Amino acid sequence: MAMNTSHPLPGILQQIADIQVMERGKLSIIKEGPSGPFYKLQARERGKNVTRYIPREQAPAVQEAIEGYQRFEALTEEYARQVINHTRAAMTADFKKKPAHHKSTWRKPRKSSA
Repeated sequence: MAMNTSHPLPGILQQIADIQVMERGKLSIIKEGPSGPFYKLQARERGKNVTRYIPREQAPAVQEAIEGYQRFEALTEEYARQVINHTRAAMTADFKKKPAHHKSTWRKPRKSSA
């Protein structure tokens, strides 16, 4: 299958490359203390739920990293969608170019005269 590689994917790839910070999970406030909230980050790692406690001064940076990962996921999903659509279009175009009926190269075995 010959596919044309010119499609809008370089823009998506550049946007993915521009993401500088990523973190998986969800940042939550555990409780409010007199000096402010206490945070935890929950994420799945190797099939297990892992909790990390986050110092309050790091919470904004962790939230930014979570948003970076969410952006990464959305962009890779869009990338996959575009590649799939492009692949399907190319396959359809190749299929339409081929003749609908062609003779088979397979031959039936001859019956022996024995």
